[in-house]
Amino acid sequence: MLINAEVLLQYQRCKRRPYLDSRGDKGQRDAADYLLLKLQQDKIAHQMRILAEFTYQRPDYPRGDWLLGQAATLELMQQGVECIHQGVLLATTKQEYTLFSRPDLLLKRPGNSGFGDWMYVPLSIELGKRPKQEYQVIAAFHAQVLATVQQAELETAWLILRDKEANYPVDLSKWTPLMQRIMQEYIETQGKDEAPEVFISRQKCSLCHWHSACYTYAKSQKHLSLLPGVTPGRYTQLKTLDITSLESLAQANPTELENLPGFEREVAPNLILQAQSLLLNRPLRLPVPHEDDYTSHSLLYRSKESSVEIYFDIEAQPDLNLDYLLGVLIVDRQANTEYFYSLLAESLEDEKIIWQQFIQLVSLYPDAPIYHFCVYEFDTIKRLGKLYRTPYSYIQPILHRFVDIYEELILQVALPVESYALKAIARWLDFEWRDQEASGAKCIYWYDQWLQTGDRTFLEAIQRYNEDDCRATRSVKDWLVNFLANS
Repeated sequence: MLINAEVLLQYQRCKRRPYLDSRGDKGQRDAADYLLLKLQQDKIAHQMRILAEFTYQRPDYPRGDWLLGQAATLELMQQGVECIHQGVLLATTKQEYTLFSRPDLLLKRPGNSGFGDWMYVPLSIELGKRPKQEYQVIAAFHAQVLATVQQAELETAWLILRDKEANYPVDLSKWTPLMQRIMQEYIETQGKDEAPEVFISRQKCSLCHWHSACYTYAKSQKHLSLLPGVTPGRYTQLKTLDITSLESLAQANPTELENLPGFEREVAPNLILQAQSLLLNRPLRLPVPHEDDYTSHSLLYRSKESSVEIYFDIEAQPDLNLDYLLGVLIVDRQANTEYFYSLLAESLEDEKIIWQQFIQLVSLYPDAPIYHFCVYEFDTIKRLGKLYRTPYSYIQPILHRFVDIYEELILQVALPVESYALKAIARWLDFEWRDQEASGAKCIYWYDQWLQTGDRTFLEAIQRYNEDDCRATRSVKDWLVNFLANS
């Protein structure tokens, strides 16, 4: 068995994926996701920027011939080359598994090794902004293979992350034991006849080429991971009580769950109601046990205090730290009018202009509540206010008018949906986006294409999607107000 850094990385993210990669039906794999392709392109671009700061040599060998690759790498190491890019390192474990390592860089340092009075340390270039466990485990893997090859133990490996000026040291005394446990688990998993249990994790799974196959299987099993609020940790705890189905969770006693880790406060009763909602296929009102923490009539009150309502949604380009589209839908119920304003920054420099336009526009309706979905819009207004030095006396009254429909929902209602994302809820209400395949992630890709090509059809697609997001938010808000008023 060949074990490399990529399979250990994927195994940490999902125990099932490496098994399917080696044994699954390749015909069930999804086509490459545009966002995944963009992330791969971004990682390559990030690596190229970092590598430009180094003077390195690269081993010369036929593509895919790893034995010749290691021979060429060893030759450079024996010569004492200062920096080696994508060297090939191979080592064999006691169980006769082959470990294959290709660190981004091997850096020469003083010390003693099989090569002489010098040694090498591995450096990995990662796209993330923080030293996640998975990065440090992989750094420890590279270090272990390197230690075997150069006959010298290492204390530290290195990471270079995005937006980090300095290298990040990886303490191998801490991370090597964990890496070895993960590698042993991987070996045991690969030796079994069945794939590890499915678990649908919405963020991690969305970029995997087995997502559709795993989701279909999980759906057929009515797997609890499809239930909002069931995290991997909570699922592990539920299994200790033999609660592994919607039916068993719906019938559970909240007191059974309250002492389990991860089931603090109202989590247990709300999760049980969530299961009941799905089984009954209808919304259920959640209890509001702490009136001091939340005023249950706040949404009803806000919906009546002004004849004008504002619905707000943002499209952003995270890599550029740019909020390039501020969509504002203004509904005047008394005049029976609706106007949608698409405040668009066609370049980075235009962000300040659309920010000023937004402030001017919403200030025309000082009493109108501003409805949005999730916290991003609220946080972004605070960020843009600081960035462009807008007086707090302007910002605070606007923020005071914000109403997060997502927060209102999860505090008050259990819905028969698999996700509390805007799309899932609005589609449950029969709202549809004009572009069926559009998404926030795809807008990131479309805006990149606009910047590269100047083709305005990409901007038009983003603007349609953004307007539909605002209208979907209105649809959900109207439903929720009606539900709360009649329950």
